[in-house]
Amino acid sequence: MVTPEQVKQYIAAGLACEVLEVSGDGHHFEAIIVARAFDGLPRVRQHQLVYQALGERMREEIHALSMKTFSPHEWKSRA
Repeated sequence: MVTPEQVKQYIAAGLACEVLEVSGDGHHFEAIIVARAFDGLPRVRQHQLVYQALGERMREEIHALSMKTFSPHEWKSRA
């Protein structure tokens, strides 16, 4: 079973993150991800970058991933 720490490592290996928090129960995961790569991108494209970082693991090991993605500016500006 995949752990939240493993999911965190998978994302970090493919995407430089300023903030990366992952929780979950081994099947369903939630992530908060802040990355410069998200600057100026719509939310859908930000999520695609995360899926790209996870690659085949998203299809094979991770059954569900709910994510909140932010650029550094968005992260600092949130209320």
